[in-house]
Amino acid sequence: MRRTLLSLVLTACLAATAGALAQDATPPTPTTIASQALDHLNAGEYAQVEQLFGAQMAAAVPEDKLKSVWESLPGMVGAATGRGEAQTAEQNGATLVMIPLHFEKGEMLAKFAFDAEGKIVGFLIQPAPTAEAVPPVAADAPFTEQDVSVGDGERALPGTLAMPKGDGPFPAVVLVHGSGPQDRNETIGPNRPFLDIARGLAAQGIAVLRYEKRTKARPQDFASGEFTVDDETTNDAVLAVDALRKTAGIDPNRVFVLGHSQGGMMAPRIAAVSGHVDGLILLAAPSRPLLDILIEQNRRLAALNDGKIDDAERAAIASLTAQVRQTRDPLTPATTATLLGQPAGYWRSADSVNAVAEAEQVKLPMLILQGARDIQVVDADWQNWREAFHADPKVTFKLYPALNHLGIAGEGEGSLAEYQQPGHVDATLINDVASWIKAH
Repeated sequence: MRRTLLSLVLTACLAATAGALAQDATPPTPTTIASQALDHLNAGEYAQVEQLFGAQMAAAVPEDKLKSVWESLPGMVGAATGRGEAQTAEQNGATLVMIPLHFEKGEMLAKFAFDAEGKIVGFLIQPAPTAEAVPPVAADAPFTEQDVSVGDGERALPGTLAMPKGDGPFPAVVLVHGSGPQDRNETIGPNRPFLDIARGLAAQGIAVLRYEKRTKARPQDFASGEFTVDDETTNDAVLAVDALRKTAGIDPNRVFVLGHSQGGMMAPRIAAVSGHVDGLILLAAPSRPLLDILIEQNRRLAALNDGKIDDAERAAIASLTAQVRQTRDPLTPATTATLLGQPAGYWRSADSVNAVAEAEQVKLPMLILQGARDIQVVDADWQNWREAFHADPKVTFKLYPALNHLGIAGEGEGSLAEYQQPGHVDATLINDVASWIKAH
């Protein structure tokens, strides 16, 4: 929420710049230009890369900033060892080129967005989805897994139901992803938080449904540029709740929603729309306007390297702030691509969510979980939840000193580099969730 909160990028200064992205860029020209840009970066020829940028991109990411970001990679993931095959796609009117980058200690993915003139108008680097197969469930495990669908027809989303062995009826949980295109396991680098949570709860007698997020499984559903955060998240989660309630062996009166990051922010709305959610688990849930958090995250990430923000970083943050202002301007057409290449209407719909107020309205039992080492959803969000619900006997709070945004333990100050280190969601957190569900 990668991965700033909104995308696990190594620096949000490399987000897509403001303005509509023109159409009709003709492959393979963008692929060639993207490869040339990476060649220049590897050779330390940052001025040549800047020349490939559109005007707004060049202003937001000048040569010295580009140098700083690129040369920070070896410290995070080791030396470069090669590249994978480029892929192209069309999204919101932009031509996207995605190139896997191989490093000694991890895999990254470079993404470029091009305008019709072949200029780079967006560039980010994020952890690549792991290629490792999900290990099968052990034969002697106290649960099984089966393929399911969320929704009907061609728009249905593939998912997995982890089901305890026995007759039931069992309590059940729907897992709701954080921001960006997410698979059912919420794969981030070598980590799969939702796989850990699903199997950890299922082993304790709780059924869990996890599914591919629509932006991952069916990006074509968003091609028009006219969509909201409810189209991205809420509506499918409501369908998942309904599917669980109709599943044999599930107690329809004990279906819960566990939302992570942006999914936690949307969980109260999911419950309100569904009308059949019996409690909410919020893991690293934002409590403030999303666009304000994005700017704050950029400032925090810029300062992580050396404890201060230099002139180039300051200029990039100013550019981002201008994009936020443009996005919030009601005169900006809803389909105009702004932050991270997403349409202004989408951002306005997400920015208007008041998660605390919506949680107050649904009046459901809640378990609110936060890692103290989270650098994406931070103490200010946690304190807002505390202030609103500290006197509510239906709300339980758990703060974990060693956990990061993914619920994985670490030491020292949190960093984006942590997401490339393999780990597992903390067992204590999973046990706390299981105990809370069983008590409700």
